Amino acid sequence: MARDGAAHDRMPDVLRAIHAQADPHDASRATSPGGGGDRAGTGDNDADNGSAEVGRTRPRVFPYARYLPYDTETRERREQDMDEMIKHLYIAVAAGDFTPGAVHWTKEIRGCMSLKFDLTRKQRISLVKLYYELALAPGLEYSVAERFASMFMILTKRKQYLRPGKDLTLDWRPLYKELKIFVLPSESSTQNTYSSKRNIRTLTKLATFAQLFFDPTEIPAMLEEFLPFYSMSFSEHAFVVIGLLNLMLPTSPPPPDHPTLQPQYYLPTFFHLWSTVNRSMMVDMRFLDIFSRQARDGLGAEHLPFGPCGLFTEEQSSLVFTAVLRLLEIPVGQATTPYSGTVDLGAGNGMLLERDARKHPVSHSIARWIVMSISPQCLDAAEGKSVLHQLEALIQGIETFFHPSNSGGWTKPLAQLVYYLADFFVMRWNREQSGEYEVPMDRRLDDNVKRRFVLCLREVVFMGIYAKSGTAMNYALSTLQGLAYLEPTLILPGALQRIYPAMQGLVEVHRTISSIRALQMLSKTISRTKGFRCHLTTLLGLALPGIDANDLDKTMHSLAFIQAVCYNIPLVDLTKELKREKSDLSGDFEVVDHDAVSTPAASAGTGLAVEWITAQVARFEEAGPALEVDYSSELSDDDEDAILRSSTAGFAEFLISFLGRVFTLLQNLPDAAKVKSGSPEENVVNTLPATFSPLLASLSPELYDIALEQVARFISNHVVHQARDAMAFICNALVKISPKKALERLLPELIAGIRTEIGDIGAGSTRTTGSEILPRDRALVWHVSLLSMCVVHVGDDVLQFKEDLFEIANYMQDTCKGIPLVHVSNFVHHLLLNLTVTYTMDYSLFNPGEFQNGLSSESWGRIVDPTTLDIRWHTPTQAELEFATKVSEAQGGRALKALNDLISDTAPIKRDGVGKDWSDEVSRNLVLLRLIISGLSRLFRSDDGTVTPYTFVDVDESGQVEMESEDSQEHDMDLNEPDDDKVKRTFHYPTGYPLEIGSPHYEAVHQFRKTVGETLHRVHHFLIHNQEDDVACFNALYTAYKSWFVDIGIERSAHVLDRLTRLLSADIHPFKFSGTRKQYPRPLLVRRANLYHFQRLRFNETPRAASELDKTLLLDLAHSSTSIYTDIRRTAQSAGEQAVKSIIGAKSLIIPPLLDALEDALHKGDDPRIKGAMFSLLFGSLAKAISRNWRFAPRMIRLFVDVSEADRPSIQKLVASSSFTIQGMTPALDRMVILDEGTLRAIWPDAVAESRTVARTIEDANSMVPPKKTKIKRRRAVIERKKSELAAELIQMVKQSHWKKASRTAVMAVGLDYRFETIASPSMLELVALGVIDPHPQLRTLYATSLNAIFSLIGTRALNGHSYENYLLDEQHDPDETVISTERDDPAWTQRYLAAFAKPEADVYIDADFPGWLVWQKTLRASQTGETKLEYDETEQAVRKKIGSYIDRRWLSTYFGYMKQEPRDQHADRFRMHSSMIVAYVMNLLADELTVATFADFKDLTQAVYGDGSDKHQHRAMAEIMGALISSSEDFKPSLREEIWSFAFPMLRRIFSDGLTPENSSYWATFVTLVVGGKDPRRAWPLVDWLASFRLDMDTNAAFKESSKITLLQLVIAALGWHFQLDGSIVQDFLAHLDHPYKGVREVIGTTLSTIFRTRHHESYRDIPALLEDQRAASSVGKRPYTPTAEFTSIVQDVFQRLEAWRKERPPGIQTPTPYTQASKTVLLWLDTSLSAYDCTVLVPFFPHGLMEQTLHMMDIKEDPELQSLAYHVFRHLSNIPHRAGEEEAFVASLIKIGKQSPSWHQRLRVLINMQVIYFRMLFLMPRKESNDLFVCVREMLHDSQLEVRLGAQATLSGMVRCSPVAFRNEKISELKSYFTKLLADNPLPKRKPGANTGTSTPTQEQNKLVLARHAAVIGLGALVQAFPYTSPPPEWLPEVLATLAGRAASDSGMVGKSVKAILSDFKKTRQDTWQIDVKAFTPEQLEDLEGVLWKSYFA
Repeated sequence: MARDGAAHDRMPDVLRAIHAQADPHDASRATSPGGGGDRAGTGDNDADNGSAEVGRTRPRVFPYARYLPYDTETRERREQDMDEMIKHLYIAVAAGDFTPGAVHWTKEIRGCMSLKFDLTRKQRISLVKLYYELALAPGLEYSVAERFASMFMILTKRKQYLRPGKDLTLDWRPLYKELKIFVLPSESSTQNTYSSKRNIRTLTKLATFAQLFFDPTEIPAMLEEFLPFYSMSFSEHAFVVIGLLNLMLPTSPPPPDHPTLQPQYYLPTFFHLWSTVNRSMMVDMRFLDIFSRQARDGLGAEHLPFGPCGLFTEEQSSLVFTAVLRLLEIPVGQATTPYSGTVDLGAGNGMLLERDARKHPVSHSIARWIVMSISPQCLDAAEGKSVLHQLEALIQGIETFFHPSNSGGWTKPLAQLVYYLADFFVMRWNREQSGEYEVPMDRRLDDNVKRRFVLCLREVVFMGIYAKSGTAMNYALSTLQGLAYLEPTLILPGALQRIYPAMQGLVEVHRTISSIRALQMLSKTISRTKGFRCHLTTLLGLALPGIDANDLDKTMHSLAFIQAVCYNIPLVDLTKELKREKSDLSGDFEVVDHDAVSTPAASAGTGLAVEWITAQVARFEEAGPALEVDYSSELSDDDEDAILRSSTAGFAEFLISFLGRVFTLLQNLPDAAKVKSGSPEENVVNTLPATFSPLLASLSPELYDIALEQVARFISNHVVHQARDAMAFICNALVKISPKKALERLLPELIAGIRTEIGDIGAGSTRTTGSEILPRDRALVWHVSLLSMCVVHVGDDVLQFKEDLFEIANYMQDTCKGIPLVHVSNFVHHLLLNLTVTYTMDYSLFNPGEFQNGLSSESWGRIVDPTTLDIRWHTPTQAELEFATKVSEAQGGRALKALNDLISDTAPIKRDGVGKDWSDEVSRNLVLLRLIISGLSRLFRSDDGTVTPYTFVDVDESGQVEMESEDSQEHDMDLNEPDDDKVKRTFHYPTGYPLEIGSPHYEAVHQFRKTVGETLHRVHHFLIHNQEDDVACFNALYTAYKSWFVDIGIERSAHVLDRLTRLLSADIHPFKFSGTRKQYPRPLLVRRANLYHFQRLRFNETPRAASELDKTLLLDLAHSSTSIYTDIRRTAQSAGEQAVKSIIGAKSLIIPPLLDALEDALHKGDDPRIKGAMFSLLFGSLAKAISRNWRFAPRMIRLFVDVSEADRPSIQKLVASSSFTIQGMTPALDRMVILDEGTLRAIWPDAVAESRTVARTIEDANSMVPPKKTKIKRRRAVIERKKSELAAELIQMVKQSHWKKASRTAVMAVGLDYRFETIASPSMLELVALGVIDPHPQLRTLYATSLNAIFSLIGTRALNGHSYENYLLDEQHDPDETVISTERDDPAWTQRYLAAFAKPEADVYIDADFPGWLVWQKTLRASQTGETKLEYDETEQAVRKKIGSYIDRRWLSTYFGYMKQEPRDQHADRFRMHSSMIVAYVMNLLADELTVATFADFKDLTQAVYGDGSDKHQHRAMAEIMGALISSSEDFKPSLREEIWSFAFPMLRRIFSDGLTPENSSYWATFVTLVVGGKDPRRAWPLVDWLASFRLDMDTNAAFKESSKITLLQLVIAALGWHFQLDGSIVQDFLAHLDHPYKGVREVIGTTLSTIFRTRHHESYRDIPALLEDQRAASSVGKRPYTPTAEFTSIVQDVFQRLEAWRKERPPGIQTPTPYTQASKTVLLWLDTSLSAYDCTVLVPFFPHGLMEQTLHMMDIKEDPELQSLAYHVFRHLSNIPHRAGEEEAFVASLIKIGKQSPSWHQRLRVLINMQVIYFRMLFLMPRKESNDLFVCVREMLHDSQLEVRLGAQATLSGMVRCSPVAFRNEKISELKSYFTKLLADNPLPKRKPGANTGTSTPTQEQNKLVLARHAAVIGLGALVQAFPYTSPPPEWLPEVLATLAGRAASDSGMVGKSVKAILSDFKKTRQDTWQIDVKAFTPEQLEDLEGVLWKSYFA
């Protein structure tokens, strides 16, 4: 390593030189804008050649390998190993050996990556391509493909390895093809495809990772592919297209020379598409996601124009902010939500393309979009039109919603949004500063932007940290940390100002906890910031009272705060350091001393600091909220230094009182109830060691001595039983810091204490029952526990005491019994671990060198460079190893001897079955053995002869070892799973093994392990025969087995690695800042190095081959896994699980005995053993082995079928939950996988291997493939044969068994028999065809599903040209499909195309809805008319004949009979598709004349089903049969088709005319959807035509018949969308009868009208370029969709005119319905449906005049409450409809007009609702003029004569003031304030004349007017006060307003005075919390005025 050292020093310069000339775009783009430059730094051992060749664009920050205490492998070796693995992977994939082959090598490569081995760039690129291909490879088993997909994600996850477009481009088409099957099902002719069985979540995740690597030049191709599917007529397609764009569209910057690829070329179209789906939350979220990625990726691209709104234009940016405001769903006034649920319901399959909302919350997208668009240009933008200004406006507008008192559904999203904003900003700031982001200079964030940004979020974050919801508080605290990191001087003063009062206990408790948590988050920033760090010592002192046994929550947070501080600063008294520094400088000691005394700083102790802090705290209290403290300019460096030094003089005091509080806490802890309960007590105990480690590590030697003394005293004087563990941890922390000193102080006392307890008090002398520790033994256990924690991980200083430790262990073993012994064994275990394991022993904050130089104030908050650590490790020495062997031999030998004696005939203790002494002795010795094995685990090597018979490291190239074993069992091999035995890990890496191989110690240790194994087996044998019910012994025995199997090399049974990882990540968390890398305190970096060592240990322990002893012990475990005792079973099963994983070939060893046991238990009916065997076989890792190994699978399946007959519910439960596992064994194996050769060849390494290798060249490798392939093929053939034999056997079994067993067996039989090649065997077909009419309903369902599957497979085979390869590739050739070309250049083409749908004749059918809705393509898919041309081959035809032969008249009548039975449960009572499908398939066979039954039979039976039609079940069956008939008839020959229609249509007409009732209409609705939905209307023309010819009959009184027919018509229209062309006469008919007398009919008329108008809209652009150009020309946000046509406008206006006329005719006050009220309801329903739909904007032009006035009139009709509420509902919609910029003008004007002029006060009051809402929704779009008009209008309305209107106006005004942006808000406030104050002054109350009559006289008009004016002024001022209910302290203008109110108007009589008092008391009430701060805003005179009105003085 030494020679690397020099290179390391030089390295940074070399790297800088390289990067200086590197290409600017040459680096990572994490979530990065553009490319990012590299950071200088050093890699691991590869310092010599930079990191360009290793595939990273940034070097590693942490040199993992360099810090290990032993030599590691070279980089060459790593790369060769990686090449070797890749070669193996190549061979496996080429041979088609996916499991275990390819999967195994994938795991290996992953393992190596986890050890931080870097792939070279070439390796990574070729692997990424291969895994992308494998994840999507047709024909691969899904579960395997998922594993390859996850490997793909791992390889592409970190963005610093591959640069998109530069290193790697992926093809989007294969992924799109897979997604398309899910989301555009109509595009494939059959649903039964290979891909449809994949998991869609995996595909969407793949897309998220692959999207970065799609090529931006593919954008036009993607738009060409996706956009034609866009259609709002069937809105699912629109959602799908938007989803696809979000998942697939590449946003990386396009090459500069392509204008058509620039984002602004297609963004207008995106905005246009966005506006076609209004009121949809999902679409808002998706577009924000797209835009935010666009903003991120475009930030670094210089050639993309960039302005104050980033890449976006001002219009676009305002629209996005408007959407953000909508998405936050903030309640405004009485408005409903801006979204409409019905729109998102139309998403259908579009839902499948959702990203995971937990990982991609919408606030993440919003924040990313905002932060990535900010640049210094924002500051210069004119009139505040920039992203930053808009962000400020947004935050200011919703400020009050952050206040803790104002919580609700919006709290969490808002907190999350602010958190992400800060997080992204910090990340971008850090990465730009470090040069990781290459951002053009004019876009780089600078200090001014940073300051503005922090100021913008500051207030709301300070409110957020006191939130009531825990999540919101966490977000706010993290945000606070981020902001303080950016601008300490802006955040810390405000934070301290709030924290000091809270810590001094002046405010509520919950505020105190928030403050402590805030301190913990801020500690890192405080400790580094000049001036503020002087507060830290005081804050530490203030945190001490938080350690309190009565409030454990607070204790936790206080401890966490102290921990955070200790990681950042050394607890060293710097005043003393100062003396030491001086004395070091000059050798002349006397002079210096004299000098030191005279230094004021040194002598004054803490005086100076105390004085300064007191002054600062006072200053914080006095100052207002806008406090800014900038110590860097206030204090000189020397002064600050002096104060800081002085503040450290108090550390000793702090330490003593801290320990005191902790001891008190420990003494008051309640008894721990049970382990790992997650109780607060337990949390505190776990937090203590985490706090003590850094605390003790940061103490100066003097302070450490104090701590040691305090702890030692406490230990020897107290025994606190419940705090035993906590105390032990504290001791451990103490000893670790300074082992020598601490051990000398603690050990002698502990050892003496143990001897005293045992010798004098007789502790531990009897056996104990249960887990309670006797009071007599408590002191002993206390001492032993502390002792054992004092000797673990503390290094070789324990050797000083080795005699004492050795003796005390023996002494305790000799004299103790019962529970204390467990603790003794634990002590031995700890001692062994301490002596034999390699671990770090370094906890200091500084490298050793720095301590010698002394510490100064510079040492506070120092950031350690991760590359310069100097770590102290403990590596076992010879002396330690000798001592370890001695201890283990003494203790282990003793245990072995004891066990052998106990199980011999002459046992020292007799087993009389009464006393438990014997089993106590056995189990305690087993425990001891187990712990010794674990303690020595580091000394065992898995490649030793005693551990494993042979290792694979030295097999020669041809693998001789394998060949011999194979020929002997050739015939059997084919059934096995291709055994894992062959794929061994051949890679081991050095881990600093302590022993010399072959030395006596080495031999002794391994021999010992072997002896232990043999003894364990003997004990097992003995227990089974003599003590089979001794649960305690068995449990101890099998836990020992487990340790024996897994603890080799690393103590796996204790989960060391998981524990280290979890603890480290918890401690690192507070130090993570986005965009920084490993800026952690030194102790944490050292722990990372330690963890890396353990990761290497764990990596080396892979499964090993089984020795004879292993096999014996495994069989023991298998035997006990089926024990009759539950506890024994469970322990044995869990030990077995672990053992099987660590031994190769273990599975096939223990499966046979388990199967035997199951069979045996079934014969004997032994339930517990059946459960044990079932559980072991099917619920662990064996299940997979069985399903792959066809030696066992058939037997398992047969046994499973037998078990399913058992009656016990617990067994039935097992059967039910394992049935999926068993079914997984039945399908066919993957027969062929289609891969691209080139991708596979590309992974073959270039380097020539020097050492032995699997294959030198690719040719060698290819020659190894054929034999492997044939072996795999042979195996497959044998297994498939077995499967079909088993299927035949099971089919026979089904026929003779009870239905319960039959149903389980049949499922398996079907699975085994159903194959692509043969479809199904004849016996199977018979079973299924007759099973469909089985009397038992459950079996019927099962067989019906199977029959459908068989038919569907026949269809699929025929469409795929009967070839399996086509099936995998989804190559379908539907002979009925044809392609017609569109005449898209002809302007009249769209009209012609649509007109064709209104005629019955068709040349071709066009079923799809999307062609031409948005854009036309060149061609169009259509289906031919007439008989189907699909052809079946012999296999398919044979199957069809066979099935047909069972279908005779009896079969049909039975099946129809079952169809009309009443269903068993309620939810099955609906139109059942599967029944209908079976009838359709039967019709198919009948049409080809393959059935026994004829069409005549069919007709008869169908009529019989319907009978008289009186019962709803007859209708259901009839609907199902008719649906099948009509939908299948499309493929029949014309003659038959006509026959079917002539039979079916008259019946349908009759039913639709007279037979519909409320209970059967739902079946017929489904029928209509089935027949018409997604198809060409001309396919079912008679039906469509007949329904469309419906006219309202005004004379009938059968309302239901009318409405149900309209409902069916509406279904047809909705299903056909814009293809429905028969609308003209229907609309006229409906409009003529708007005033229909029946409610039911009116409702359907309204919704149908809405549906018709909605489906009329279509855009039909010529082609994509035309669409893009047109939108771009219109505006940067595209064209406005849904502009009303002239025809529609005239219809609407006409309707409103008729309503107006009817309204005038209606006599006022009439109770009975009139044409006006009835027509109004119809119109309202139509409007309501339209306004909640995506095309609501079509009505916007009608809002201002007709619509609003009419709805207001309707609300005035008191006689019809239904009408009123409907009208109110519609009226509230209006302001939620998205208006485009400029459209709101007329709407606002009309609102103002009604508000000022309407004669009805109800109307005036109601428009106020919409004013506030439209103002809020249009915050970013409304021009200044209109805002002013609204304010003036509302102000005028305060003068309204009606009190309700005045109060409404007051609420509206305060709401509008509150949500305005600051500048506008302040202008308005001063304007309104002066207006109302003047109004009050101008209208004084007249003086009372003395002696005048004080009686109540009627007020004159003058008086009324005066009171009105005064009331307007009072509530106007009140509105201003109420606009800021939470701002603390209140704004400076507010006290004056309150004083004016109190002084001028409080004494008024009546409502004026009342209003004043209400305003003042409200003000006081909302400010109870913060009154002590708020009161400072008032002058004494103002307070007096207020007090006079509000709160009477106590003495008055």
